[in-house]
Amino acid sequence: MRERTVSVFGTARARAGEPIFTLAEHLGRELALAGFAVANGGYGGTMRATAKGACNAGGKVIGVTCSAFRNSVANEFVSEEVTTASLDERLDRLIRLGQAYVVLPGGTGTLLELAKVWELKNKKFFDRAKPIVLLGDFWRPLVDLVCHDDPRSAEHVVFAEEPADAVGRIKEVLGR
Repeated sequence: MRERTVSVFGTARARAGEPIFTLAEHLGRELALAGFAVANGGYGGTMRATAKGACNAGGKVIGVTCSAFRNSVANEFVSEEVTTASLDERLDRLIRLGQAYVVLPGGTGTLLELAKVWELKNKKFFDRAKPIVLLGDFWRPLVDLVCHDDPRSAEHVVFAEEPADAVGRIKEVLGR
């Protein structure tokens, strides 16, 4: 049976001690305790935080890095590194790895990740239900804006307030 993996997207700018870093660390821990491997971009910020949380809970962390980022190294909590040649390849790999996706607050890179998984689900390119969970309210104005034009697109994302809620939503869809 294939390992259950949740791909997590979020900002690389979060620092230890900041609320978003703590939230991401708790998310990684909750995912690992629920038996999920965590896949993310493998570097700093919320990537490091979710990796730390998962690793400290005994979970597996897959860091999908990109050789285009010269002098960048995977964080110390990554248990398996997958190196890609481009940002497109990196995102495609993270999407293929995930049976579910959690999106934390972030900038344009995170927006790109959210947009791609959301569009793939909206156009039914996923062969089965793959939940997209938006943690917190950061993305709510964007979802509201998009749903103004395409109300049905709201069916493809769910919001969760806390990491345990995000994991619960994933388990509801995937079973466990």
